[in-house]
Amino acid sequence: MNQKLSTLANAELGVMEILWEELSVTARRIRERLYPDTSHAQHGTVQRLLQRLEEKGFVQRHTEGSVLTFTALISKSEYASSQLESLADKLTGGSLAPLITHFVEEKKISKDEIRRLRSLLDNLTEE
Repeated sequence: MNQKLSTLANAELGVMEILWEELSVTARRIRERLYPDTSHAQHGTVQRLLQRLEEKGFVQRHTEGSVLTFTALISKSEYASSQLESLADKLTGGSLAPLITHFVEEKKISKDEIRRLRSLLDNLTEE
């Protein structure tokens, strides 16, 4: 991934999780998912979160008739990749190998994930 994405605050990430799951969502639906036990009191909070995400380039608004909906402009995978690369830059000079090694040694990677990694590495060495 070439583009460095901003790190999201927890509340912003909560909104993005909903957008990644539901693809196109109204602010009301986001509020209902984030704050299921509250009334309209959280509407302003959701609006501010959506505005910040839009300013950061994560979200786009659409008007469909009289309904305003929001969609994610980046995928969860793109965001995760950007954050992993940023973490690697900060902690290991950009190398992902120490991170992967740690996860393998601590048994945080399943056998299926190891097989997938092995297959990816095998394909790279064949090219």
